[in-house]
Amino acid sequence: MIEQIFEFIGNHYILVGTFIFLAVAFLVNEGKQGGASVTTTTLVNMINRDNAVVLDIRDNKEFGAGHIVDAINIPLSNLDNRATELQKYKDSPIVIVCKMGQSASAAGKKLKALEYEQVHRLSGGMAEWSASNLPLIKS
Repeated sequence: MIEQIFEFIGNHYILVGTFIFLAVAFLVNEGKQGGASVTTTTLVNMINRDNAVVLDIRDNKEFGAGHIVDAINIPLSNLDNRATELQKYKDSPIVIVCKMGQSASAAGKKLKALEYEQVHRLSGGMAEWSASNLPLIKS
């Protein structure tokens, strides 16, 4: 089986190369549509220097177990109904935080559709924030 795959790749290297290029381009484009990805260090700098707003899209239970200082909790399932709560932050950078960094892209797309320009996503989500031993507020 593996030999056949390598034979196919060898015989159709242009086709395989084009497929790989398009797959990478698709992934990069999809990632950017939800906002640029930022690291935990960049997020701390954005909060301190640019007054960035942290939007935590996890459910209330996860948010209560630990969240970033001054984060606004609007679960992803409620974002469509509660997006108006973010209106006063439209000119500020907004960094979307989820559990593992995967759901933030969907929320970013929704905010960009509502014409929020400075939308970012925390790479790795709260799992990365916790792994970096950064402070958590528990409520």
